[in-house]
Amino acid sequence: MKTVTTKRIRKYLNSTVRFAAIVALGLSLCSASQERPNILWIVVDDMSCDFGYQGQSLVDTPHVDRLAKEGVVFSNAYVTAAVCSSSRSAMITGMYQTSIGAHNHPSGRGEIKQYLPEPVRMVPELFKDAGYYTSNTNIGFKDFGKADYDFVWNPKEIYDAPEWSGRKAEQPFFAQVQLFGGKYRNIPAAYARVKKELEDLVMPDQVSVPPYYPDDPVFRKDWAEYLNSVQYTDWEVGRILQRLEEDEVLDNTIIFFMTDHGISQARGKQFLYEEGIKIPFVVWAPGRIDAGTTRDELIEHIDMAASSLYFAGIDIPEYMQGRPLFGPQAKPREYVVSARDRCDETTDRIRSIRKGNYKYIRNFYPKRPYLQPNLYKDKKPFMGPLKQLHADGKLNAVQSLIMAETRPEEELYYLSDDPWEIRNLADDPRHLEKLREMRAILSNWIIESDDQGRFPESDAAYDSQLKGYLRSQVKRGKNEAAQELQDNIDLMKQWKAEGK
Repeated sequence: MKTVTTKRIRKYLNSTVRFAAIVALGLSLCSASQERPNILWIVVDDMSCDFGYQGQSLVDTPHVDRLAKEGVVFSNAYVTAAVCSSSRSAMITGMYQTSIGAHNHPSGRGEIKQYLPEPVRMVPELFKDAGYYTSNTNIGFKDFGKADYDFVWNPKEIYDAPEWSGRKAEQPFFAQVQLFGGKYRNIPAAYARVKKELEDLVMPDQVSVPPYYPDDPVFRKDWAEYLNSVQYTDWEVGRILQRLEEDEVLDNTIIFFMTDHGISQARGKQFLYEEGIKIPFVVWAPGRIDAGTTRDELIEHIDMAASSLYFAGIDIPEYMQGRPLFGPQAKPREYVVSARDRCDETTDRIRSIRKGNYKYIRNFYPKRPYLQPNLYKDKKPFMGPLKQLHADGKLNAVQSLIMAETRPEEELYYLSDDPWEIRNLADDPRHLEKLREMRAILSNWIIESDDQGRFPESDAAYDSQLKGYLRSQVKRGKNEAAQELQDNIDLMKQWKAEGK
């Protein structure tokens, strides 16, 4: 494995001895119970399971790997939504986005508003009521960080400041730090920072792309830049740890590290394959958990909300669908559920269940292609080449799966034998019993969780969201993009009228 260092990373590595000493000395359970811990969520955009501790040999991620080594790794963590705002709406409430009407991305930001149903509240509110100082920042520790919640909320009522330095003496904090993650690639100005900071870059000729993508220079370049973004993210985590040390709060801060969904690739973000919904999830809590362990049970990212409340000694609301991962109330999940609904202008509805080693996917719009027109996704640098290779007949059967013009209503995969999810077993009679079981689980979950996606979005609500999106394209002088977006909107309405 090659070693990757940065121009400033050595400074933070010098703190390793102090950091490790904190863990080695530990905090006694008695003293831990006497002082309320700070809670820190580090949330990364658009990143799958590609850190060093997860076996990705092309990257060097010492800070995240350290959190993993000295904390608890959850090896089967899933987001409940495969797109930013829906995932973050679930995260910040501890609720399925489908249960609170925040499943469409985005929603509630146009003329038609979306509100949280009673009695659901945002997690920072619960911390604030308990006397915590609340903050949400980015890596600069100066400005407010990404929120992206699909409902009406008042920032002044939720967050005290961008970061935690303004709190009163001895006041604990609940903080979120948002990292740009996989979004650094594909944006030249942002990626320039990555190249400037890293001394050793992953190069395209080192990369092996998943078998469902073509071994093409564009894909190799994109994947290499993504892995470099992983390394840069680790450098940012080092800065966060350094800040906590400088503020002398690291020894009493519980850190959750996770991503909001997987990599933005053709089969990743927006879709419910492993690439889109399986995420890194680490909890670092010296003296409070069995450090250096890996837990393989299935968890959902909304469990971070309930777990944070548990550590802070705050009652977990009875309505909350997230479950604590520690303590006497911890209860393993039998299965996990993920959902995809409208993403920008593109109407869709997909649900997935993972139970054991089986993965079930239900496509509610089987007459439509997987890659429906979508301005955001179609502007990615890999999409044009992917479509051209398909048109030229240069994709093999596996690489062509995502290009299909229609979809099966049901997909079933056995992940132990098929980690890439390329052999659909739904029509195999040998798996009929399992298919029926998974189908029943989903049907029951839809009713029990009050999945709002079962009710099609109204034309008025759809138009309300897309008006602002169209205006933003025109305002930025992107007239071609605005026209493409309008064409996509018209097509969505046409397909809806045709019952497609």
